[in-house]
Amino acid sequence: MDPMKEVLSQLGLSATCSGVAIGAAWSDGRGVALAAHSPIDGARIATVRSGANDEVDASIRSADEAFLAWRMVPAPIRGNLVRRIGERVRRDKHLLAPLITAEVGKIPQEALGEVQEWIDICEFAVGLSRQLHGLTIASERPGHRMMEQWHPLGPVGCITAFNFPMAVWAWNAMVGLVCGDTVVWKPSEKASLCAIAVHRLVCEVIAETPNVPPGVVNLVCGGREVGAQLAESPRLPLISATGSVRMGQGVSSVVGKRLGRSLLELGGNNGMIVGPSADLELALRAIVFAAVGTCGQRCTSLRRLIVHRDI
Repeated sequence: MDPMKEVLSQLGLSATCSGVAIGAAWSDGRGVALAAHSPIDGARIATVRSGANDEVDASIRSADEAFLAWRMVPAPIRGNLVRRIGERVRRDKHLLAPLITAEVGKIPQEALGEVQEWIDICEFAVGLSRQLHGLTIASERPGHRMMEQWHPLGPVGCITAFNFPMAVWAWNAMVGLVCGDTVVWKPSEKASLCAIAVHRLVCEVIAETPNVPPGVVNLVCGGREVGAQLAESPRLPLISATGSVRMGQGVSSVVGKRLGRSLLELGGNNGMIVGPSADLELALRAIVFAAVGTCGQRCTSLRRLIVHRDI
C-alpha cells in the first residue's frame, strides 16, 4: 500500500471525509466540498465535506450543553483527560507528523516538532490543572475572609491557520479544557485533514475517559463563512483566531460589537539587526532559519534584515 494511504487509513481518514463533528458524532457535512491537495506535488489527497449553517449552529449548541457539565468537574480531573490526550499523541506522533508534511508541506523534522508542541502543551496544562489558584483576602468584618475564585468562560470558538494545523488548536484547547471551557474548532480549509485526524484522536481518548461529555470538543471545517458564524454567535464568549492582520480586524470588530472577547495571533513584520560585533556564524544560522523555517509562513518569520555597512 502507498505509505500516505497507510497513514490516512491508520488515522481513520478516507478519500472522502466529513469535516463536521458534533462532539464525537460525525455529521454529513452539507457545505461545499473542499479538495485537500498536497503543496509538495499538487496531488489530491482527499475531499472534505464542510459544514452548513445548521451544522455550525449544532456544534455551538453541543459545546454549550457540554459546558454545563464540564465546568463542574474538578480541574485536576479535567487535567487527567489532557494527560491521556498527550499520551495518545506521543504514541501516534509517527502518524500525525507525515500528515502535516503531506497536507501543508512542512519538512518532516518541522512536522515532528509541531506534534511535539502539542505534547508539550499537554504537559503544561496538566500542571496548570493543579495550580488554578485564587487569592484569599482579609476582610474588615471579624471572623470573615474573602475568597477569589476563577470561573471558566464557557464555549470558546477557535479559528486556526494552515501553517500550524495542530499546534495552535492544541495551545488553545488543552489549556481551555483544563480551565473548564469547551471548544468549537474551525480549522483552515487548507488543513482540514489534519483537523479531522486530531479530532478523531481526541474523541477516542474522551470515549475511554469517564465523566467527560463528548461535546467538550467540536469540529466544523469550512471557509470564512464558518468563521463568521462563530464570530457572530453570542453563545461563544471568546473567539481565539490565528491568521492575517486583515482577518483579525474582521473578527475583532464582529466580536466586539456583541461585547465578546477576542484572542488574536496575527501576522508579524519582523526584522533583524546585525551589527559589527555580531557572531556571524550564529547570525547566519538564525537568519536562514528565521527566513525559511515553515517555508517563511509563520508570524515570527524574518521579513527585514538590517546589516551594518562594515560587515
